[in-house]
Amino acid sequence: MQKRIFSGIQPSGVLHLGNYLGAIKNWMELQDKYESIFCVVDLHAITVPQKPEELRQKTIEVAKIYLAAGINPEKSTIFVQSHIPEHTELAWILNTITKIPELERMTQFKDKSQEFRQHLNAGLFNYPILMAADILLYDTNLVPVGEDQLQHVEIARTLAKRFNTTFGKTFVIPEPFVVKEGMRIMGLDNPAQKMSKSASSKYNYIALTDSPEKIREKIKRAVTDSGKTIKYSDDQPAIKNLINIYALLDNAKPKDIEDAYHKKGYAEFKKDLAEVIVDFLKDFQLKYNDIDDKEVMSILQQGAEKLRPLAEKKMEEVKEKVGLI
Repeated sequence: MQKRIFSGIQPSGVLHLGNYLGAIKNWMELQDKYESIFCVVDLHAITVPQKPEELRQKTIEVAKIYLAAGINPEKSTIFVQSHIPEHTELAWILNTITKIPELERMTQFKDKSQEFRQHLNAGLFNYPILMAADILLYDTNLVPVGEDQLQHVEIARTLAKRFNTTFGKTFVIPEPFVVKEGMRIMGLDNPAQKMSKSASSKYNYIALTDSPEKIREKIKRAVTDSGKTIKYSDDQPAIKNLINIYALLDNAKPKDIEDAYHKKGYAEFKKDLAEVIVDFLKDFQLKYNDIDDKEVMSILQQGAEKLRPLAEKKMEEVKEKVGLI
């Protein structure tokens, strides 16, 4: 049997090139090798304030982005997290075997508790438990993630092992699947921080729906390093990040791009990079705009119907193991 993968993106903020390169691009390749489940994780999104109408629309938009990027519903299962209530049901049971210090160590919680100090809530604290439930509910073998999510996969592994030890073998122990160059696309305005959907500055990211004019402007304004050479090195994090973007969109190796621009300047490199992005997003946006919302809803409903028996069966097993009647 094929190994199973599970991953998802929140329907919040602005989906950008980092989301595509760090996650969705990898999914396209994985769907040919693995049984693939891709989720729009709307329940995770409401751990920070959302406007209901915007959340509904963003949920559809994220699913459309999956489809436009090349996630094939005939190969992969696409669904919305809240359409299968077993996610939250399993999360509650996993809550009871999760230790508070394990959650307090989560880097993302520490970061978000600073950013959303006025809206700090139990959902934000318990976020990793719901993510663990997402993964474990479907006996996931591999979890495609960025570097910032590795902690969350590790706690899913910990909870699966703890449950299996306490109640008997129930869950598959998942493994993280990370692609090195694509795992962490940094902000155009700050190469020390990840490109963010919720960034305060629009010059942090290239939105997947940005116009060619906006793309050229943002790349032109992207920060560069103090040197003048185009080198793929940790000593030049800004240029390294831009080379990663170029390489991943152009299906090239970072070293080959470094060699191609060895005697050229930042301005020429950034001009060419902008056109690579424009060309890629032109095809993507044509596909995105051609997808009807009703078609998306149908695909999401079919996905939930396909997965519901798996979720129900797993929860029956979990309830029996813990002693619920």
